[in-house]
Amino acid sequence: MEIGERLASLATKVQQQKATIETEEATKNAFVMPFISLVLGYDVFNPNEVIPEFTADVGTKRGEKVDYAIVTGGQLQILIEAKAIGSPLSLNHASQLFRYFATTNARIAILTNGQHFHFFTDLDRPNRMDEKPFLQLDLLDLDETLVPEVQKLTKDAFDLDSVVNAAEELKYIGALKRVLATQFRGPDDDWVKSLTNRVYDGSFTQRVKDQFRVLVPKAMNQFLADQVNDRLKAALGGQSYTDTAAASMTGTEAAVESTAGAEASDDRGIETTLEEIEGYQIVRAIACSEVVPARIVHRDTKSYMGILLDDNNRKPIARLHFNTAQKYLGLFDEDKTETRHPIDSLDEIYEYAEHLRKAVHHYL
Repeated sequence: MEIGERLASLATKVQQQKATIETEEATKNAFVMPFISLVLGYDVFNPNEVIPEFTADVGTKRGEKVDYAIVTGGQLQILIEAKAIGSPLSLNHASQLFRYFATTNARIAILTNGQHFHFFTDLDRPNRMDEKPFLQLDLLDLDETLVPEVQKLTKDAFDLDSVVNAAEELKYIGALKRVLATQFRGPDDDWVKSLTNRVYDGSFTQRVKDQFRVLVPKAMNQFLADQVNDRLKAALGGQSYTDTAAASMTGTEAAVESTAGAEASDDRGIETTLEEIEGYQIVRAIACSEVVPARIVHRDTKSYMGILLDDNNRKPIARLHFNTAQKYLGLFDEDKTETRHPIDSLDEIYEYAEHLRKAVHHYL
């Protein structure tokens, strides 16, 4: 398997088993060791490659241990400290990494709870581990742009120089992306004021602030939807995604769409929100355990976003009803009858993972 597939395989394992894992030791056995062996390709049973409970007396600290040390090319290169699944990754609980980083040849340190992996090096001061990671990996919300960077740490392609050289850029790009994601979810007052001042010449009064607090997130979501549609349009040879989807429907499929509401017949007024896109990505990630990702597509309408297998309206997987104060996840039984389940956050979609997988498998 390619490294992306290996990460996806481990992500599925984490999603399926995390609720039953309660201790740090269980986390290491279930998720951390598979990350080292399956994803990075090191032999966890070969002490010449992976040293568990690595000990190196540091100053007055005697007998402290780092959970794993990885050796490649005959040199100690990577230190790994693990916490229990769900635990916050606070450096206050990883003092061993700081001390061992300064007294060994390791240039890479990884702090993980089995789902989140934070990668550190010594950008700020030589031989002193940075306080902020240069790369943050969440297996249940995988950023595919980071996969090549993880590959550089694998046994077969280990390239420390390339990792360290790219670390500073990765660190700041990652931080900027997280800031942008936060602003897209809910822009703060400074963000609203900054954008307002670029388009509005008057004083930034309370009335103007209240007006633009509504307009700014709406414009941001519409901009994001436009970008997605432009990408799809380019991939489809110049046609918009909604036009192509409508053109490909049979009369029966069009009638089904009409029964649900005439929304798909005209894309005017359809607003694809960031939450809908994120929800679609979650469903797509879950369904990847059954089919390749390219087969999972979405069609947006005025009242819901439909998620389909093979872009076929007769193969519905789920519907996202996110246009009201109470969000609903629509799921289908074998007779394609929809049942709406109220959800308060996108994370709750994962609770229906097995149902979603069955829905996909039903069409295979």
